[in-house]
Amino acid sequence: MIADRLRLARRKAGFSLRDLSAAMDGKVTAQAIGKYERGESTPSSGVLLALAKALRVSLDYLLDTQDLSLSGAEFRATANTSARDRAQVEGEVLEWIERYLAVERVLDLDSAQWHCPLARPRKLSDPGDAEKLADEVRDKWELGADPIPDMTELLEEKGLKVLVAPLPARVSGLTCLVQRPGEQAELPVIVVNRDASLERRRLTLAHELAHRLIDTEILGDRDGERAATVFAGAFLVPRAHLQREAGRHRNALGYKELIELKRLYRVSGSALLMRLRQAGVITDSILIYAFQSVARGWRTKEPRDAIRTMLNRPDAPGGRSRRTRRAPLAEGRDL
Repeated sequence: MIADRLRLARRKAGFSLRDLSAAMDGKVTAQAIGKYERGESTPSSGVLLALAKALRVSLDYLLDTQDLSLSGAEFRATANTSARDRAQVEGEVLEWIERYLAVERVLDLDSAQWHCPLARPRKLSDPGDAEKLADEVRDKWELGADPIPDMTELLEEKGLKVLVAPLPARVSGLTCLVQRPGEQAELPVIVVNRDASLERRRLTLAHELAHRLIDTEILGDRDGERAATVFAGAFLVPRAHLQREAGRHRNALGYKELIELKRLYRVSGSALLMRLRQAGVITDSILIYAFQSVARGWRTKEPRDAIRTMLNRPDAPGGRSRRTRRAPLAEGRDL
């Protein structure tokens, strides 16, 4: 229906009804546009052309529809997202999915089948149980214990659609379901922020995968988010593999070693430190000291991966790994 496409295009453009009327130089009123979107009236051909121009879409776009809709959108955001932000993102997702499915129809393909590793979303009683779930998913997908080289490729092989799109700065990503007409199955989609670093995009993909697998009925929203974070860390950085690389318990870790581990698992510096704590490799006091010293600022900016940024100090007692001795983090002190 024209009504649905018009509403989608307006939301994607970030226009209110009045904004769109103004962009059309008052050719039609905001009230009239509202009636078009509710299907109470139909725009003339001249108005349709003006709408398409103001919204920067083709006339074919407004006239053609696959009758798709979005449901269950869950945003991963650093702060509450505005209604306009959500509308823009949801519009972007639907437009992308329509193009994607149109190409599949032309090529006579059908990859829109989600190969879920679980019979149904898992109800967890504690956020920490998400680590066992991550290990279970790895086993069922036969991933072994090694780091995952390409999260996007993996998820798309399993039937999840992954969209890397420019999102508002406060939004890391979201997961949602696209409803299709008739008896066709719902299409699960994960969207990640194109402007985020590769490491943070990988973490977001794993986090959003968790939302497809975890039923938060028992946990609630807050613990559900914690469970998704635990799952993401365990899925990208398996405990047994990390303990083989870094040791089961460490009294010290050098900057260079942290960078090497970060490269190995392709995760952000802050996520690596949190995972080291979750796996019991380091203690709370070491984690706190790291974020107060060498890792200060790592939550918002990745550490520079360059030798000139490392502190050139001799090795400290007790700062050994299984492989080599490491330089301490700062001023001759261990992490």
